[in-house]
Amino acid sequence: MKHHDTPPELPDDNPRATFTRRRFLTLAGSGLALALTGRTLAAPTQAQAATREETLDYKIAQMLMIGFSGSTLQASNPIVRDVRDRGVGGVFLMDYNGSALSNITSPAQVKTLTAGLRDLASSWPLPLLIAVDQEGGQVARLKTRYGFPATVSQQYLGTRNDLTFTHSQAQSIARTLTTNGLNVNFAPVVDVNTNPRNPIIGSKGRSFSANPGTVSEHALEVIKAHREQGVLCTLKHFPGHGSSTADSHLGFVDVTGTWSEKELQPYRQILAAGECDLVMTAHIFNSRLDPNHPATLSYRTITNLLREQLGFWGVVLSDDMQMKAISSHYSLQQALGLSISAGVDMITMTPARAYQTDLASRAIDIIKGFVLSGAISETRIEESYTRIKRLKEQLARRTG
Repeated sequence: MKHHDTPPELPDDNPRATFTRRRFLTLAGSGLALALTGRTLAAPTQAQAATREETLDYKIAQMLMIGFSGSTLQASNPIVRDVRDRGVGGVFLMDYNGSALSNITSPAQVKTLTAGLRDLASSWPLPLLIAVDQEGGQVARLKTRYGFPATVSQQYLGTRNDLTFTHSQAQSIARTLTTNGLNVNFAPVVDVNTNPRNPIIGSKGRSFSANPGTVSEHALEVIKAHREQGVLCTLKHFPGHGSSTADSHLGFVDVTGTWSEKELQPYRQILAAGECDLVMTAHIFNSRLDPNHPATLSYRTITNLLREQLGFWGVVLSDDMQMKAISSHYSLQQALGLSISAGVDMITMTPARAYQTDLASRAIDIIKGFVLSGAISETRIEESYTRIKRLKEQLARRTG
């Protein structure tokens, strides 16, 4: 397939050196590379600010999926302003073993928290997405020790290979989410278990199988069960994290020598079945797909591959931008600019420290600065906003 408007690449003989030296793509005529290297953006004129202020800020805020500190909504909690005053598009709950960053202590507490978040967002045109990682097994934020039902891992389900059982287990998870006010699950994992010793996928039992067909079959049952309960699902981690030998939470992960085309098969099959709500990107680097950028920041991977070749035109969600595969190599400004230019619609971020007060406001200001300077077009923001709006309208129809 012919690629459209592919940004030209900077020449380099060593792709990994290109990555680590932070050499970024140049969008013809946009000036993005200058903006991303830290040079000061031109201040918007008063006329620009006056004409864009009311609508642009909200559309940008809808592109943010924010993690936050605390298990209650005290007035001093930054998430209150982010949802009520800025209109961020989504939040997600975390579990950090009772630390200040943890949002989960019990079912009653989670119900109160999610009800308060929905109330804070009630004056905005679009409802709030409230998400959680509830894959099952080791990756379950709603744990039994907090009073939530037990779950089994995706690996257990794939090994048992009983689609009816998988559906029933997914129904239980989805009911847990809806009962406690959550409407997005960052699951299922559709990574193919090509490396069982993978420290972040295989060794944690997060993949259904080394057989991509088995992955697809069980993922489809998980998605259908969630849709029956009015919960959105997220396929992850595109274009495939199953072959990695390192953890992208901790740093640079290069899958160039281990990744294979079969890791795309679950995406092809699930998209062909029309059962895809969201796709989450991986922060892995694969020079065979893009010699300059990890997947989350790669136009070739997101726009050329996922959208144009595989045909997914729904909401693309980044994995957490605070993971060190991104944060150790890119500034927030660079990561935001590159990911949006690559085709990401919603950007996931957790606070780097407890009660960080400016994460969403900084991101909104940075993205708006790109638009007002011409580095990112307002049309590009509108594209993401339209996809997010369509997804939220679909969610509203499912939940009645």
